[in-house]
Amino acid sequence: MKTSKLLISTAISGALALGALTLAQTASAEGKEKCYGVAKAGKNDCDTPNGSCAGSSTMDNDPNAWVLVPEGLCEKLVGGSLNTG
Repeated sequence: MKTSKLLISTAISGALALGALTLAQTASAEGKEKCYGVAKAGKNDCDTPNGSCAGSSTMDNDPNAWVLVPEGLCEKLVGGSLNTG
């Protein structure tokens, strides 16, 4: 009985945390854009073909790794692109 309550509690907590993370990412993304090709190794935001989340890039200026920057800044950065690799 205790094991099933623990599993249910853990699943609910995980779902709530995921929802809060999604909401926080949406709120922080307003007025920003994804900028590819300028992140230092281990400093990217989420989702590259080689990793699933923040800090997963293994090389500087990976054309598939991105960071959020204020709108209009990306194309002013050397190597910055609004499109992946």
